[in-house]
Amino acid sequence: MTIQFKALPTENVRALQHGGPDVYGQTPERKISDGDGMPCRHCLKNIAAGDAYLVLAYRPFPELQPYAETGPIFLHADECDRAAESEVLPEILESPDYIVRGYGRDNRIVYGSGGVIPTAAITARAEALFERDDIAYVHVRSARNNCYQCRIERV
Repeated sequence: MTIQFKALPTENVRALQHGGPDVYGQTPERKISDGDGMPCRHCLKNIAAGDAYLVLAYRPFPELQPYAETGPIFLHADECDRAAESEVLPEILESPDYIVRGYGRDNRIVYGSGGVIPTAAITARAEALFERDDIAYVHVRSARNNCYQCRIERV
């Protein structure tokens, strides 16, 4: 099976980078990176020390519903290129482990699909989840703060 890691869509990111509101209607906060732990969810690279970045509320779901988790993410403040859709583990996934969780076609958590997975095993875990018919896509989230990192889809 082939999977692809997917970054946030460019059109959504550009709106935020140009001062558009986040999902709470707030203007994203602008900060300067110290180079530690600031993963951009668009280029899927870490934001370098001295570079400006945005902190904002993001909801990676198409509509409000009880399982539509919203949380903080980081983006480069200036335009960056969207990461290519690839089966290669993104650069931002550098912690020892992450929450990997499946969602159904209704954009709700599929119970029993989530777990804290060692980073090196994320691809294998996603492939195993996609063997199930009830899994439409997978999220990779921080194991410590539950922050959204990226989406995985089957190809």
